This record gives sequence, structure tokens and C-alpha cells, in this order.
Amino acid sequence: MSAVELPMGPAPAPVAAPHFPDRLHAYVWRNWQIVPTERLADVVGARSDDIVRMGTAMGLCAPPTITEDQVRRSTTTIIKHNWQLLPYEQLLALLGWTAEQMAYHLREDDFLFIKLGRLKPKCERLAYAPPDAAALEREQAIGEFMKAQFPDGVGKVDDPPLGFVARLSSVPEGPAPQAPESGFTPRFCFSYFGLTGDPFLGNSEDIYPDGLLARLAASGVDGVWLQGVLFTLAPFPWDPALSARYEERLENLRGLVARARRYGVGVYLYLNEPRAMPVAFFEGREKTGTVPSERSETGLSPFSNRQALKGVAEGPYAALCTSHPDVQQYLRDSVASICRAVPDLRGFFTITASENLTNCWSHHHGEQCPRCSQRAPAEVIAEVNTLFYKGIQDAGTATDLIVWDWGWRDEWAPDLIAGLPREAALSSVSEWSIPIERGGISGVTGEYSISTIGPGPRATKHWALARDHGMRTIAKVQVGTTWELGAVPYIPAVANVAQHLDNLRKAQLTGLMLSWTLGGYPSPALEVAAEMGRPDATPEDAMHAVAVRRFGADHAPAVIEAWRAFSEAFREFPFHGGLIYTSPVHMGAANLLWESPTGYHATMVGFPYDDLKTWRAIYPEDVFIGQFEKMADGFDAAIANLRDAVLNRDSHRLFSQINGDCPYLVVYLVQELDIMTTCAIHYRSVANQARFVVARRALAEAASPEAARDAIEDLEAVIEGDMALAKALYAIQGRDSRMGYEASNQYYYLAVDLAEKVLNGQDLLSRWLPAERAKHGLPATAQ
Repeated sequence: MSAVELPMGPAPAPVAAPHFPDRLHAYVWRNWQIVPTERLADVVGARSDDIVRMGTAMGLCAPPTITEDQVRRSTTTIIKHNWQLLPYEQLLALLGWTAEQMAYHLREDDFLFIKLGRLKPKCERLAYAPPDAAALEREQAIGEFMKAQFPDGVGKVDDPPLGFVARLSSVPEGPAPQAPESGFTPRFCFSYFGLTGDPFLGNSEDIYPDGLLARLAASGVDGVWLQGVLFTLAPFPWDPALSARYEERLENLRGLVARARRYGVGVYLYLNEPRAMPVAFFEGREKTGTVPSERSETGLSPFSNRQALKGVAEGPYAALCTSHPDVQQYLRDSVASICRAVPDLRGFFTITASENLTNCWSHHHGEQCPRCSQRAPAEVIAEVNTLFYKGIQDAGTATDLIVWDWGWRDEWAPDLIAGLPREAALSSVSEWSIPIERGGISGVTGEYSISTIGPGPRATKHWALARDHGMRTIAKVQVGTTWELGAVPYIPAVANVAQHLDNLRKAQLTGLMLSWTLGGYPSPALEVAAEMGRPDATPEDAMHAVAVRRFGADHAPAVIEAWRAFSEAFREFPFHGGLIYTSPVHMGAANLLWESPTGYHATMVGFPYDDLKTWRAIYPEDVFIGQFEKMADGFDAAIANLRDAVLNRDSHRLFSQINGDCPYLVVYLVQELDIMTTCAIHYRSVANQARFVVARRALAEAASPEAARDAIEDLEAVIEGDMALAKALYAIQGRDSRMGYEASNQYYYLAVDLAEKVLNGQDLLSRWLPAERAKHGLPATAQ
């Protein structure tokens, strides 16, 4: 291990998994589809044959072939699958990483440590030992049960994990479909399978291959984005080592920009700067130097007083204070150097009051800085954006600057917008602050809502201020999917999207940011968004044009009707800014059930655990459950009607044709049904899991055999229902590897996870509930 100290947090005991013989068997199971068996064996001191024997004995399929590229694309998936199983030392060995790499990814890979709960469970070192008699007996029982449930072997799938990458990377044959002319520009989104962390070290085709660029362009997208960290793309004057290989990164960025231009697509960099530095960076650096010969290529002295640069501190990090002239020069020079190196870069967009700690007012506590406390937040934040713009001017390029108001307090907006360069564009989340009522509970939307149709009052006010200042206006929307359900390539609530875009066109918006890290799949929703840019298009026109292209004229009316029904049901989503991040909406039926409370809190788009109190946010338990069941019922009705209309009640034959000679229109229809069904499964499972926690609590509090019996019967029904949902989702993901995947979180679940949920349910039904019946003096089975 390196001297780098990896974050631990409270370090609680790992959650139990009593459905496995021991932690070693859980390790083999959960890594079967993502790590080669040879590496699994090396990490725990076993032979590959030992690992294979354990896996196949439990009913896993023959070990799949897993390439190094697959491992590289699965690092977040691997971390999540082993977070409760391995200590850091063995997790590093499994990934082939140094501690420095792990520290960087936990911090910079889209807040990964936060998604993991800001804690590392205290896992003892895992070492292989031959299973004892009890473990062998349990292996055999698991194997017999799983072979009955999954006769081909768990993990034997037609479309292996990440199989979609090759399909989307290949350039489509024939002439490229022409995207409609749109009045919205730019229209930019993120890669469906883009790598986060340090994306420019490597081949840019890993993130935006030609095939994906071609498909996005055909879907009406004219821009794509990635995050840029300044000290990795330009010289960092106070510690040049941080900028090692920046020239290589710029060369890769140039290559991406050139390739994207061939498809009419521009590249944007997301800036959240300047990045905070470890507190140690500012300590003991009192030597100053202003002699020109001592200056770095940025014009700043490498010996400048680092202590003087220090701004607001948060934990082990402190801001580089942007009120300091040297920091201001660094921001301006860095942007200029990037623009000079990549003159065809389409633009930058900025977040300046959230995400990472950057300027001293970025987390709203600038009063803690002796310099920034004397300045208004609006002045400081406007200045940061102006410095970026001046860097662009210094380079003399046509690079655009889009200033996003994310995180700004409402009272800052008038002065802040007035202080921005008029040549910049202002972006605002369209659906923010719309009043809603779901299940009789009043609330307000934040961002990431397709269930609520914008624009809302906050964005409308800020756009008006920007127009008065002579600025262009951009709507940040989620067209494909949102954190209302991030595990599908897109949410088929297309009627909601069409109406939202109709409203935005009428509000005279200039352009669209179409997605955050999720929502960039080249979907019908993206095509509808482009169609709605036509000056005279109606939502009906846009949906009809896309449905005919995708599914054929005969089937288009039925698909549009399904989109409408799906959209109507989706408008029942119990939106809350906490709920969308912490509830099981993304893991769906893969989230395990526990016989006793885990004590863990749900994490941000990471692990929901069994934290119903956090899941439901402002909604009472019965309303939370009822709304998810209402949506699932609505989805199921839309699915049944579409299936009857277009598949002539012969879906089995058509599903069997997917891997044979099947008209592409039928393939698209089946995939559309699969996506809709996946949405329904996820939401039905959320309701089931909430019911489980309620019934588990009722059982623990039962004061009579009758009360215990009722709770046990509820638990049995919920467990059986969720097992069936997991099996159904297993079948869908087995033929479509897009399900369960999102770029920044990678896989929420794999086939082995869904099969584990079935095993988890069987263990609760066969071990836990019979013991509870006996404990309360009840018959072994319901009478």
C-alpha cells in the first residue's frame, strides 16, 4: 500500500449475506461476470480451478471470457460489487490500481465516495480455504435451486455485459439518416457509455466512437460534452507534477474534436474550477518570488506564497481563492492555453456554485474567507465566469461559454447575471421549482424530472434577466432519462418530452443541454427533441415522424398511444430531490432484502439498502408505496395495449426471432416493450421493497400470534413477488445489456445480482420465516 490515505469514514461492519455459505462464496458469485477467474484467484490466494469449482457448484455458468477492456470499463461496477466484501488492499489488487489511482477516482469520478456512502465497511482480509462440509452442503443446495431457476447456468446470457458498446461503436451502414433542421442550437449531451475520472488519458474513441457520434448526429444532437479538470489539461504553476501528461490529454482532445466535426458535432468541456487542493498544499510555502526568470510558462511564479492562495476550507481540502490575483491569472491562462491547443473546441459550460469546492462562495460559505467575505457572492461568481471568457478572448478562438446557474441562490441571480459577459449564454434547469401534488402531497420539483413538464418559474425568471442583459438562453433538460430512473437507456414518456420542448420553443429558448451523465442514448426521445425545434412542429407531429421512422407507419399509432399512456402514468412519480437519489428506483429488483435492519443509510444513486425513511422523503409510507404501484399499473396497461396492437398476441414467436432473421422494425418494437417492462419492474419492486420494510417492522413489533401471522404472510407475498420480478428482469437484461447501465455509475445490476436476489428470497422463505413462525407459535406453513 502507498502512503496515500484512502478514506474510511465510520467503517461499520459489512452487511450480512446469509444466503451464501460465507464471504468467499459471495466474492466468487458477485464477480463472476466482471473479473477473470485467474485474477479472482490471485487476490485471495487460490487457484483458478478452485474459483471455477466453487462458482459452478453454486449454479453459475462456465466462466465467461472477460477482456482487459471490459475490466477497464467496469471499474465502478467492480468497486460497488466488492465494497462490502474486500478491504482496500485487495480491492486495489482486483483492479490492478495503486492507492493514488483509487484516491483520485473516489474523489473525481463523479463523487464516487459519496455514492458509496462516505464510508468503507471494515472488511477483514479475504483468504481462500477449502470449503468445509457445511459449506459444501450449502453449495450443493444453492446449485440445485439455481439450476431449477436458471437451467442454462446463472450468467449465461445472449448479450453479455457491455455488449452494447460494440454495437453502438460500429458505424451504421448506408447513408446516414438526416437529422431535422432545428431551431434549437446547441443541442448537446453526454456519451451513453463515457468514461469519467480522467477521460483524456487514452483513446477518445473509448468515449465517443465514430458509430456513437454518427447515431447521435442522426438523432438530432449537434454537441457532446466531457468534464475537463484544468490542472490535467494545462500547466499548474504551483505543482507541475499535477499536470503530468497534459500535452497527451490535449492531443487526445484535439483528435476527438476533429472526429466529431466530421459528423457535425461540436465538443464542450464542463468546467468546475478551480479545483480545491489538500490543506497540506498550502502549508509551509512561504517563499515568494517575482523575478521574471523564475516564472512558469503560465506567467505565475512557481514560488508564489501558497498560504496566500488559501480560501475557504472543507475538511481536508481548501479552495484556491479566486479573489487572489495569481489564481485569477491561472484560470484565465489555463482556459487560453486549452483554446490555443484545441482551437476548434466548440465551448465550455460552467458550474460555479455547487459540485466540488471551487471558488470560496461555491458552497455558499465565502464569509469564511478574509478576501471573499468582503465581496458579494454574485461578484465573485460572475468574476470567475468572466475570467474564463477572457481566457477565450486571449486565445482568439470562437469557443463558446455557457454559464449554468446551477446552485446559485435566487437572490444572487440579478446582480450575477448582470456581471456576466454578454457574449456568453445562460443555462438554467427548465423544470426547477414547479409546484406539484402527487398522492395528495404537495411538493416542488428540482432538476431531473421528465414526470413534470417545464419550464418553471426559476428558469423563466433567470432567462428573462439574461435576455435583458443581451445574453442567449439555454434550457438544461433531461430528454432521455433522469434520476427518476437511471437504469434504462431512456424513459418512454415521450409525450411529456414533446410537450416540454413545445413549451420551450414557444418561450424562445436558444439551445438545449439534453442530458447530464445519463440520458445520452440515441433514443426516440432525442429525435423528438430535435423535431420539436421545427418552427411549426406540434408534439403530435414530432412523435409521429419519429414513430414512423423507428417502427413503421403501420405500428406508429400504437406506439404513440403507448408513449401517451406511459407519460400519463409517469406524471404520478412522487418527485422529491432526495427520493430520486436514495430510493431503489435505479437498482430495482436487484436490491436485496434483509431479515433485520442493516443500519446503513441509503446513499446517493449508490446503495439504497433498506432505508425506507430516507427513500420516501416527504411522502408517508402508504403514499410512497401507492404512487409507485400506480405508475407500475399504468405502465403495465400501456405495455399490454401495445403488445396486443403490434405483436398480434404472438410475442413469443417475435421474441424468439430477435436473434434470427427478424425485420428491424420488429426488433425495435420488442426493445421498446422491454424498456417499458423494465421501468414497470423497477417501480413495482420499489413498492415491494417498501412493503417488505413495513411488514418486517410489524413482525418485530407483533404482540400476538395473529399479528405475527399477518406480517409473515405479507412478507411471503412480497418476497415471492420480488423474486418473480428479478427473474423477469434477468431475462430482459440477458437479451439487452443496456438494462441496468448508466455511464457514471456503470452497472446497477448484472445477471448474477438478479439471480442473487432470487437466492436471497429463497433463503428468507426457507430459513428466516419458518424460524419466525416457530418463534410465534405458528404452524410451519400457512393453513
